[in-house]
Amino acid sequence: MPPSSNMRIAGGSAKGRRLAGPAVAGVRPTAERVRAAIFNIIPPELCRQTRILDLFAGTGSLGSEALSRGAAWADFVERNRRQCQVIRDNLATAGFSSQAAIHCADAWRVLPGLAGNYQLILLDPPYRMTGLSDFLESLAAVPGLLAADGIVVVGHSRHTSLAEQYGPLALYSRRRYGDNLVDFYQRGGSEW
Repeated sequence: MPPSSNMRIAGGSAKGRRLAGPAVAGVRPTAERVRAAIFNIIPPELCRQTRILDLFAGTGSLGSEALSRGAAWADFVERNRRQCQVIRDNLATAGFSSQAAIHCADAWRVLPGLAGNYQLILLDPPYRMTGLSDFLESLAAVPGLLAADGIVVVGHSRHTSLAEQYGPLALYSRRRYGDNLVDFYQRGGSEW
């Protein structure tokens, strides 16, 4: 699939590399300006030589952005096989194929079996997804999934309400970009 002319990596070593867009209807990649804003908010050291997890990965644009900004490894989780191929293609285009694994599976099912100790967990699930709060509760309950000083970034519709606390995860910041909200959670008591 040819790269989309309007989707590219916003910063880091692969800045400007064009990425392929969705292969199936209903997949809504995180906009470049929102990705840039997320990574301007996240402390740079959370990406340098760390492990990250991109859940509901879609095109893999969030995880690719983290790799471009210095992450050592990224696990991508996406259940649609056609979208998994898009992620493979985008990783190859950006030069990150050797620094990533793609789990073509349902995020709910694969979550407990992931290697864990991720510094950064990125989620931009489908807008129509029900049970996002339940998913965050499950994510927060997986022992060792998130590093002690790690953060979880959740993109969602402004019509979806999320709690300020999920297990040990506390809301640190909430930003609005048009109809999108981005919530930043960290372990209670830690600071960026």
